[in-house]
Amino acid sequence: MTEPLTQSPAEPAERHEAEQPARPRRARTALHGVLRRFRSLPPWSPLAAGVLAGGLLGAGYGLAATPQYTATSYVVAVPTGKSDPASALGFAQAYGRVATQLAVLGDAQMLAGVPVATLEESVRTATSPDAPMVSVTATSAHPDEAADMANAVAGALTEHADAAADDTHVELRRFARATEPTEASSASAAVTGLVGASAGGLLGGLALLVRPRPAAREPGRTTAAVPGPASAADVRGQL
Repeated sequence: MTEPLTQSPAEPAERHEAEQPARPRRARTALHGVLRRFRSLPPWSPLAAGVLAGGLLGAGYGLAATPQYTATSYVVAVPTGKSDPASALGFAQAYGRVATQLAVLGDAQMLAGVPVATLEESVRTATSPDAPMVSVTATSAHPDEAADMANAVAGALTEHADAAADDTHVELRRFARATEPTEASSASAAVTGLVGASAGGLLGGLALLVRPRPAAREPGRTTAAVPGPASAADVRGQL
């Protein structure tokens, strides 16, 4: 009788086991090669990389961001016959704080064509300590909308001041209407690119400061050789 021939799977398994240690070895070799290349770069490479990366990120943000437009309207407080300029200056300060309140913005939303929430986010007021004047500034992605919001809030504030003029003896009058801006008030891509490049250069300079430096050897100075331990036979021979 003949015995059946069997094939041993030992040989393919041995090949598979031999290939497994080769992969980590190749990865370590590639990692050492990358580290060697980084070490061979010039010392100022982090600074240049920071400036380049920061400039690209800043310019990209400037191109992707929506441009914003700003328009400003001015109103002035005028005293009546029963008041004086000092009172007009004080009421101008008060009206500057009242302009962004819900009572004024609620009347301005119809003229501006935007909801009250948009006016609360987009409208800011400012006053001067020397002149009885209130500036109403609005910011929007559309230039015509910015002008409409500023004029609407200034008009609503004037109406509220006129309603109380008999008691305050101070009137608010339009000094200058807001006009549609022709240029965006937000930073351009060139400006954001310069800001990003400056920030990247700063980070690159900090990286240069914390980068470990190789120990420098003094010229003409050699290291002394340390003698090895003498064997017992040599010590007995010297004695």
